[in-house]
Parts: sequence; structure tokens; C-alpha cells
Amino acid sequence: MEIQNKERAAQLLELIDKRKYFKKLKSDNKIGNSFDVTLKVSGYNQLNLMVSDLLKASILLLHHDAPSLPSHTVNTDVNVMTLLEIALQLLPEEEMELLDELYKLNLKV
Repeated sequence: MEIQNKERAAQLLELIDKRKYFKKLKSDNKIGNSFDVTLKVSGYNQLNLMVSDLLKASILLLHHDAPSLPSHTVNTDVNVMTLLEIALQLLPEEEMELLDELYKLNLKV
């Protein structure tokens, strides 16, 4: 039993040491337990549109009388495609591969 646990621990350490996983979050060395996430945009205009869509969607969801967005908001249409693109970019794909590997390792009991 102890030998089997040592083998599993060695396999786990080998998986973690590969460093091909854990790519989504980049450690922020200036702040202790903080990480950065990269979001690719084509420029300031696209970034502005993404943030605007996030804010508009949030306002619409928080207020029951949401169709009355502030009058200074020219365009009240929310581009759901933009929100989905943001979510897609933030998904941790490599990390999910590691979870699959850890799950397989756990099944070898």
C-alpha cells in the first residue's frame, strides 16, 4: 500500500513539474496572492466595446426597469457575442487537461 502511494505521489509530482499546465494565470510578483489574466483585443476600441458590453449587461441584469439605461448611454444594445468571446478567452484549457490527468491518476487505485 505504501509503495503504491509513493508511486502515485511520484506521478503527481511529474505531472505538476511539466509546467505545461497552469498557463492561464500569470503570477503578479509585486502582490502576494495575485495573478494576471491575459485578454487579447485588437485595440482600445475593442477593449472599450467589451467593457461597455459587460457594464450594460450588468445594468440590465441588476435593474428590473433596465430598458431605461442612463440617457448618456447612446447605444443600449448588448453584444452577447463579445461577452461570450471574453468568457472563452478566460477558460483555463491547459488547467483542465491537468485535472483530467489527475482524475486518471486517481482512478488507478
